[in-house]
Amino acid sequence: MLRLEKVSAAYGAVDALREIDLSIETGEIVALIGSNGAGKSTLLKTISGLVRPSTGMIEFLGAPIAGLPPEHIVELGIIQVPEGRRVFPRLTVHQNLSAGAYSPRAHRAERATRERVFAAFPRLYERRRQLAGSLSGGEQQMLAFGRAMMAQPILLLLDEPSLGLAPIIVEEVVKSIEHFRADGVTILLVEQNAELALQVASRGYVIETGSIVLADSSERLLQDPQVWASYLGQEDWELPAPAQLGSSRPSSIA
Repeated sequence: MLRLEKVSAAYGAVDALREIDLSIETGEIVALIGSNGAGKSTLLKTISGLVRPSTGMIEFLGAPIAGLPPEHIVELGIIQVPEGRRVFPRLTVHQNLSAGAYSPRAHRAERATRERVFAAFPRLYERRRQLAGSLSGGEQQMLAFGRAMMAQPILLLLDEPSLGLAPIIVEEVVKSIEHFRADGVTILLVEQNAELALQVASRGYVIETGSIVLADSSERLLQDPQVWASYLGQEDWELPAPAQLGSSRPSSIA
């Protein structure tokens, strides 16, 4: 579905990405882990058109997309949920969701998609007339996910969805990611919380100083001493059991 080959990008004279090779197949959840400043968010912005690559090829569904305007990339079905949620605080929940359906492709299905969002996140229905800025952090994250659903994603780019959330709310985030997977959405998950990312994903990449330094199955990365030494063993939350992940839907958001 998505293929990057020798992709580099820079902010002025500073190299942010160095010859990135990465691929994602339809239906996969792929994790991208790394420390702060490693280039994770820059890579997502480069895929979504917010940062223009200096070299390399980005291909989506068999067609090149490097250098396309962000709105064209959204129309193709690549949707990014940015770090920090970035909801519109002075708009209501309902208005935030409508903003997600601005592209012609998504607008045609806006009403039906909104019903699916409210079914997946009942708390958003309860808060639909409330200003987004008055929601809790967990509710804002669910709103960010709901807004992404409104955009009809084929490939979803998630940037640090667990950032700043309590462990119990992180479990709700995991269930939401599973909801997208059940709907057939392919996901590239960027996370500093490596254990969360690798337990949710089937494969992973490790990025350091703008370069991919490891790529393997999640199971092998979870057992890799280098990954353990750098990223794992620092969090005390636990994922729901696998059977619960496959069947649960978010019912409450703190």
